[in-house]
Amino acid sequence: MHSAPRALCPHIEWAAGRALERAVNFAWDPQPVLKGSQRTEFYWEGPRGTGAALASALRGWEHLRYEVTEDAGLGTDGGRWMHTPDLGIFFAQTDTVGNMVIPEDRLRYAMDVAGASATELHRELRLALGQAWDDELEAFRHASQDSAVVWLHKVG
Repeated sequence: MHSAPRALCPHIEWAAGRALERAVNFAWDPQPVLKGSQRTEFYWEGPRGTGAALASALRGWEHLRYEVTEDAGLGTDGGRWMHTPDLGIFFAQTDTVGNMVIPEDRLRYAMDVAGASATELHRELRLALGQAWDDELEAFRHASQDSAVVWLHKVG
């Protein structure tokens, strides 16, 4: 959960617990990017489809920014759901290392819509990758000093 109004935090825990079929308690911290909001990270385990259940349980609540990730397993793709108040929800399949997988039909659609326009193809591919969601969530992902993300500034 990247940002949620403080008043919604108990309700979010209840909704997540219902999707996970067990009670949960999140460790909430202030979200410095948006005054008055809270953020938390929660690692969960569950059967296939639990990620969709979690994302669905949180969908439609105003003012929430969140991501849900379900890892791929033997013979199954994973999934990533991103939600922002302005954009709504976005879903993409992921492979075993977490890369988004764009289905063949979606790529063909992008090419058909774009025709010979490289600009339109770029727009369609950014849409297929959820670029607008990534752009909006980026500041919220790394707003904490305790962020586990390590940035590589120099490679090579």
